[in-house]
Amino acid sequence: MSAVPGDLLAGPYGGVEPVASGGDVVARTSLQLFWRRFRADRWAMAALVFIAVLVVAAIAAPLIVSVLGLPGPSVQNPNLTNAFGGPLGPSLAHPFGVDQLGRDVASRVIYGARVSLEVGILGTIAATVIGVLVGVIAGFYRGWADTVLSRIIDVALSIPILLLGLGIGAACGVRGCLSGTVQPGLGEIIFLIALVSWTYTARIVRGLVLSLREREFVEASRALGASSTRIMLREILPNLWVPVIVYSSVLIPQNILLEAALSYLGVGIRPPTPSWGAMIAEATPIFSSAWWFMTFPGIALLLTVMAFNVLGDGLQDALNPRISRLVAQ
Repeated sequence: MSAVPGDLLAGPYGGVEPVASGGDVVARTSLQLFWRRFRADRWAMAALVFIAVLVVAAIAAPLIVSVLGLPGPSVQNPNLTNAFGGPLGPSLAHPFGVDQLGRDVASRVIYGARVSLEVGILGTIAATVIGVLVGVIAGFYRGWADTVLSRIIDVALSIPILLLGLGIGAACGVRGCLSGTVQPGLGEIIFLIALVSWTYTARIVRGLVLSLREREFVEASRALGASSTRIMLREILPNLWVPVIVYSSVLIPQNILLEAALSYLGVGIRPPTPSWGAMIAEATPIFSSAWWFMTFPGIALLLTVMAFNVLGDGLQDALNPRISRLVAQ
């Protein structure tokens, strides 16, 4: 059967592949197939656009605040409070209103995105690197190495992370910890995430490596005389990037919520640095009279966490289409 340009054939994942003139199937790279499936998910694309806008807003926060004609996040203006010292509500000059110190809420929400993204991304990168390293070593070498590392993971998982965060916040809140290496605020939260959150990644990676080390391509590399280090770096690690990316995208919103919770409890980001969690804590006593002070940072936190969760689901569907179809069935 001859094919004409524009004809379509069934693709390897139940999709379609274009056919060139003469009946030759146009090959697609893995990246092209991934982008094609991901682009079909409108919710995931919307989440990606939102996150991209959030990243740009965080990076260009000073410029955005200046263009909007808003004061800086730490600028206090007593004239923006009423006769009883209460904050004024949203207006043209201050679209999100002001807080009890006369600071612009919109400006603080925009700058607060910086803290959330730094904690979410940097903390997740640190935890992922540690988790992948521990998981690969435990799964590949097995034996006593697997036993020791697995018990360490079990101990770390049994520690209540909020209580640990309160303890680290109290211990590092003045002069820092580890001879000043861990500084109060952002540094201590990233340290806490790297200290605890790597365990989930390590467990996932360990299970995958236990399966991969018995596969034929690993046996072939071992038969050719490849060292254990080369097998782990060249044969096993490239097969882990899909689940690691998917789980990392889910870990980011968890870390953002952890920072918000610690800041809400008073041991996270230190004032006057804007933090959505700290803003919600400051707004709690005056919520009945100043609803805007809690509402706007709360909405920003909600949308950010939701966007990363939706993005993680979209990545899972696009990178593992067969598993996604099995779950759907």
